[in-house]
Amino acid sequence: MTPFTFLFQKRIRGFRLAELAAFFCLTALVLGVYFSKAHAGGETARIGDVDDQITEEQHRVRLLNAELAHLEEPARIERLSQQYLGLAPIDAKRETNSTSLMEIARAADTPAPPAKVVKAATPPKPAPAASEGAVR
Repeated sequence: MTPFTFLFQKRIRGFRLAELAAFFCLTALVLGVYFSKAHAGGETARIGDVDDQITEEQHRVRLLNAELAHLEEPARIERLSQQYLGLAPIDAKRETNSTSLMEIARAADTPAPPAKVVKAATPPKPAPAASEGAVR
């Protein structure tokens, strides 16, 4: 008897050993597929949750971009700078062209003449007080 024929001829409680081995292999295969599908279902649920989070974050990003566009409006910034900082657009007389920049730089480099120091007038000295004993 070879080991291969032993597998098909040996009976346990009326079942051939090959039938029992095939049953256990089939059962293991069915359980493996069941557990892998159950795990895949859980992963699918988690992927759906992440997709929902991504959608919410994209919505928040769109809202923040709209708010940023509103906050960066030039007219709004100009109005706020005038209101809170007292800034205003530069007058046309303060603008210059590129040829006169050298003259402005030279004028800034020349030191201003020293200011004359004016001595303050000294206050008059109070008159000496008379002695108390002589004035009565």
